[in-house]
Amino acid sequence: QVKRSRELSPSKRQRHSSERERGRKLRSRAEAESLTGAGLKARKGGHLVGLWTPVDWFLKGAGGASLVVGGTCAGPDKKGGVVTAIPERETWTRQMDFIMSCVGFAVGLGNVWRFPYLCYKNGGGVFLIPYLLFIFVGGIPIFFLEIALGQFMKAGSINVWNIAPLFKGLGYASMVIVFFCNTYYIMVLAWGFYYLIKSFNSTLPWSSCDNPWNTPSCIEIFHQQGCNNSSLANVSISGNHTCADLVDGRSPIIEFWENKVLNISSGLDEPGQMNWELMLCLMAVWVLVYFCVWKGVKSTGKIVYFTATFPYVVLIILLVRGVTLPGAYDGIMYYIKPDWSKLEEAQVWIDAGTQIFFSYAIGLGALTALGSYNRFNNDCYKDAFVLALINSGTSFFAGFVVFSILGFMAAEQGVDISQVAESGPGLAFIAYPKAVSLMPVAPLWAALFFFMLLLLGLDSQFVGVEGFVTGILDLFPGKYYHRYRREIAVAICCLLCFIIDLSMVTQGGMYVFQLFDYYSASGMTLLWQAFWECIVVAWVYGADRFMDDVARMIGYRPFPWMKWCWSFITPCVCMGIFLFHLVNYKPLTYNNMYVYPWWGEVIGWCLALSSMLCIPVSLLYKLFRAKGTFREVSERITPTHSIRQERNKGNGQS
Repeated sequence: QVKRSRELSPSKRQRHSSERERGRKLRSRAEAESLTGAGLKARKGGHLVGLWTPVDWFLKGAGGASLVVGGTCAGPDKKGGVVTAIPERETWTRQMDFIMSCVGFAVGLGNVWRFPYLCYKNGGGVFLIPYLLFIFVGGIPIFFLEIALGQFMKAGSINVWNIAPLFKGLGYASMVIVFFCNTYYIMVLAWGFYYLIKSFNSTLPWSSCDNPWNTPSCIEIFHQQGCNNSSLANVSISGNHTCADLVDGRSPIIEFWENKVLNISSGLDEPGQMNWELMLCLMAVWVLVYFCVWKGVKSTGKIVYFTATFPYVVLIILLVRGVTLPGAYDGIMYYIKPDWSKLEEAQVWIDAGTQIFFSYAIGLGALTALGSYNRFNNDCYKDAFVLALINSGTSFFAGFVVFSILGFMAAEQGVDISQVAESGPGLAFIAYPKAVSLMPVAPLWAALFFFMLLLLGLDSQFVGVEGFVTGILDLFPGKYYHRYRREIAVAICCLLCFIIDLSMVTQGGMYVFQLFDYYSASGMTLLWQAFWECIVVAWVYGADRFMDDVARMIGYRPFPWMKWCWSFITPCVCMGIFLFHLVNYKPLTYNNMYVYPWWGEVIGWCLALSSMLCIPVSLLYKLFRAKGTFREVSERITPTHSIRQERNKGNGQS
């Protein structure tokens, strides 16, 4: 090295000298700060060989120092050679990439098809009172905690819990939940893609009864005002149809959904044949997801600019169209008209709290993964409030779009809006298709709606896959590095989920879909996960310590309200809603008619417990495997001991 430095030109020697001086200053500053500060210098043989982040020290130790060279990390192997260069962890090209990714992931189908219905059902504008309350005591605190944790540890949903090794099961639990969510959530996109393709017809296939899948009970006439008089039950109203026929008839929209799209069987025990058209749609969506994720956050951060923003353009177009339709005003009034008596009902408060955890995508680990790609000093505290405002604002805005259309549909059919208001798949694939079939230029509005539905779900899906893959890749250290390991990992994840999804494109697929939706990523599993996240951060790692870590990242200490929520308020809220769901548990049904068999419920509870048991099982496993007395074990597994041990390694102490 001395010989090489003599051969350098004066300008290069000066530049190298300034770089060494800068390295000495950085090392001095890092040694003065705590381990969780801006970073530490890895030393070997007295020479500065690279800048390590806190997570590098925590996860890798200082036994084999890494050298940062040209954007990669290389280090000595056991024989003195140099191992394969390992790229540094990616970061967002710009901070707006992170914002858009979070918006795309958190703002999804639940904002459009679940919140408006809950608002209408639970007292209209009054529902906003418990909803806003739960935002500040549950939504924002945990949303901020997950992003900050990922940004601080620079790791995915599993390795972030190295701050409290005994509770690393939290990471495995979130991985199980997001895997199940990725598996069944994409079916909604496959259905939406199928409807989008069918929308490109001069006549919408669900608007008439002249199709092979229709039954003799299919009636295109929905309702007549004259049928409100019971004495006219047998009087011919339209053509050969009487009022009694209209009551017993089936809508062509429902028949298209059940007989054509689902081709649904009689129960879970009859899987039936596979719907090949739906399988091709499912395959197309998975291929799309793969190419959105395979290159990492550099490409994902660009795609979400379209997938996260274009749905807002479509929502505005649909709102302008909706408010100009007859009956739109009545529909909007049903949506926001306050019913103050609803505040006395416990179910209203439970629905508000559950909706927050659903719409904020808490407990899935994907927010942690997204935060891990942030710059260390990014102001994630401010980001949490901005994202919460966008998320909840979108939910409220979507309600005006949905209920203006439902008000028009109720006016056209001559019925009360309570008979047409639905949530979930019923809104997306029955109520809204019925509404657009009554509009002029129906194919245009149908195509716009289902394209918006596809984009809303697509970014949520591929960000969820990104979170899962990030957690998996973080488990494998540098010695398992492969140039195309991300592409291979994403391909394996997509292929495995696709194979499981094949059970949902059969005639009994809807029953399988509901099992996953009701149990695997239900309110109980998310509440259980959020409860333990708060407990571990606040009481095991230490709320004050984590607040100090956040202050080192963003440059100031967040308002103490966050610490109070993590320590007391949010765990109580989570456990209270969790117990309410447990006490009021009802067996799963389909359309309030088909009751799942006992073995179906057993499968469902296995899906739920597969994530919930990760936490206690992992805890007990680590305790039983540990050697020494209980006091010695507790000292070794505390975050303070782990950090002190890594610091001693870095200083060359035993």
